[in-house]
Amino acid sequence: GKNEYDLLVIGGGSGGLACAKEAAQFGRKVAVLDYVEPSPQGTKWGLGGTCVNVGCIPKKLMHQAALLGSALKDAQHYGWNIAQPVDHTWSVMAQAVQNYVKSLNWGHRVQLQDKKVKYFNMKGSFSDPHTVRGLTKAGKEIIVTAENIVIATGGRPKYPTHIAGALEYGITSDDLFWLKESPGKTLTPFVFNVSLECAGFLTGIGLDTTVMMRSIPLRGFDQQMASLVAEHMESYGTKFLKRCFPTKVEKLESNKLQVTWKNTDLGREETDSFDTVMWAVGRAPDTETLNLETIGVKTNSETGKIIVDAGEATSVPHIYAVGDITE
Repeated sequence: GKNEYDLLVIGGGSGGLACAKEAAQFGRKVAVLDYVEPSPQGTKWGLGGTCVNVGCIPKKLMHQAALLGSALKDAQHYGWNIAQPVDHTWSVMAQAVQNYVKSLNWGHRVQLQDKKVKYFNMKGSFSDPHTVRGLTKAGKEIIVTAENIVIATGGRPKYPTHIAGALEYGITSDDLFWLKESPGKTLTPFVFNVSLECAGFLTGIGLDTTVMMRSIPLRGFDQQMASLVAEHMESYGTKFLKRCFPTKVEKLESNKLQVTWKNTDLGREETDSFDTVMWAVGRAPDTETLNLETIGVKTNSETGKIIVDAGEATSVPHIYAVGDITE
């Protein structure tokens, strides 16, 4: 009946790591379980969560690459002799970004070790309210018991599964930052902030980039600001297909992707081919395999998010949840 750990954290992202390190500094015995399920396209990464691996960090570095490109164009007006046209090599940038991210993965592992937090590279699921079963990629199993448990598994990008070919041929931001080769001519349907951010830096490094929007840019945001963002991007060369929504994606013999969409203004179907289609239609909480229903942790059946109180406790008093999976 004795619990092996005072605290077990499931999920090694921003919330989980901060929580585990803080608890260890109070002298508690702490363990972290973290495992990245490969994306549908097979992309995987290390410890540190979304922000470090497939979010803010690589995104800001790729934005920096785009900003440097703009500066080179401006520089000639200030007397700098830069041979035109300048071109950009995706693989060099990608390698540098990915190496930097891997150094952060390593840094997180070292920090956990320094603070005497036990790290398991395993996928966790509940057996009972105090027991978690961890499974390695090779299928090896361990059982971990803890007095308190924090769930911090975050979210993963959703796919618009109602669109034929979306899952088979599309990528998400989970894949974009780990591409070895340039995505080439890219379409990002649906105007969420991630789609605009990615379209912005793809245009900035000289790629033919199109954003498709069904109605208004950045629904739920201040529309005066959202329109300014869209207009600014358009003036820099990002193309916008307005009042259009995709209906199917097919792979051509040339390996290009043919996208069919409905143009609601003209009331007709249109098509074009792209090298890459990147979906950014929001994120879903990564809670499916945790077995929450068997231990009585209440979730919102519509969103899949874990319901917590003001102290971030779930419906089971010693189990907490933090971050993007909570409501």
